[in-house]
Amino acid sequence: MKVIETDIAGVKIIEPDIFRDARGYFCETYNAERYRAAGITAEFIQDNESCSSRGVLRGLHWQAGAHCQAKLVRVIRGAVWDVVVDIRKGSPTFGKSVSCELTAENGRQFFIPRGFAHGFVVLEDNTLFSYKCDNLYCPASERGLKYDDPALGIVYPNPGRAFLLSEKDLKHPSLADIEPWEA
Repeated sequence: MKVIETDIAGVKIIEPDIFRDARGYFCETYNAERYRAAGITAEFIQDNESCSSRGVLRGLHWQAGAHCQAKLVRVIRGAVWDVVVDIRKGSPTFGKSVSCELTAENGRQFFIPRGFAHGFVVLEDNTLFSYKCDNLYCPASERGLKYDDPALGIVYPNPGRAFLLSEKDLKHPSLADIEPWEA
């Protein structure tokens, strides 16, 4: 596998080795030993999956306090533009974002450490998205950040239709109004 370091320390793009032939393909999507060697020491205890239509925007989300989560995400079918934002209190990259395209074809994964808001815009209909999390979900600890806050400077690709967001995601505060994440 290839590990790509990003402009924000700890956020990594993983390109697994994919072996393709006339039958299809095979790849190892997770191996604790290899990921530890790449600096990813999170112990994943919960897997989640979502299926979305083109134009859906999910995020930007994180879990606060004792329920914070590191995530390893990937696309099983379709494509997304995935975004993470540093919300760590006192971080030199606070408010900065990193984005990458995750597709079933490229097989890329995005590792998101604790202390980051995460979201994605869906680029193809019927996209299946998978999350590995190192902590259990707790609704009372869920937090959000306004996806289009100008202070973030995130440029989302055009999926060919207007973004579709949940009511909850439409009401998230701006970066200036959130309580930064603390370890």
